[in-house]
Amino acid sequence: MTLQAELDTFKAAWTERVGPVVAQMMAEDNAGLLPQAAKARKAGDQFPSVTLTDQLGRPVDLAALTAQGPLVVTFYRGGWCPYCNLELRAYQSALPEIERLGARLIAVTPETPDNALSTAEKNDLAFTVLSDGRGRLADALGIRFELSDAVKAYFVKAGHDLPARNGDDRWSLPMPATYVVEKGGRIALASVDPDYRRRLEPAAALAALAGLDTRSDAA
Repeated sequence: MTLQAELDTFKAAWTERVGPVVAQMMAEDNAGLLPQAAKARKAGDQFPSVTLTDQLGRPVDLAALTAQGPLVVTFYRGGWCPYCNLELRAYQSALPEIERLGARLIAVTPETPDNALSTAEKNDLAFTVLSDGRGRLADALGIRFELSDAVKAYFVKAGHDLPARNGDDRWSLPMPATYVVEKGGRIALASVDPDYRRRLEPAAALAALAGLDTRSDAA
């Protein structure tokens, strides 16, 4: 089963549970983010150079990592998001092939390092998870947005206290996005979708990695 098939199955069950009014509210909210998604960094742009903290509290310099080799960087909303956990497990399954192609896999979340660690442990992740404190990387990529009042109210009712989980005073999230970044920092593939129920298939990231020009590495 593909990742999207798993996501669609969960979405169908969720829609049945919450009803058409909530489902329509979420669909309309997602659609409202389309103009912002269109302006986010794209293939050919440079990936931002920032230093973030991993799930163990260690600083990670993304510029240093891109100097070493290609990256697959995927953003997820938080460990509370079932769609995100399905995506993380799918990319974990693809990790051996990503590494065989000479790349490193990194997940990025707005949540604090402690919450990132909990998510990594829950999903048995063997790759780095970075905490994007105060959304610096998401802002630089153009994918961070403020929740609408309607969605915020729904999240409060559902018990998703984002300011507490993210260690921030804002009700904001990154749009789920996945980037394949060449050695040197150029974005080879950018997938940004305001509908959090859709994610880039790991197979698409692998295909982009396989297509990278690595001749410069042999020089």
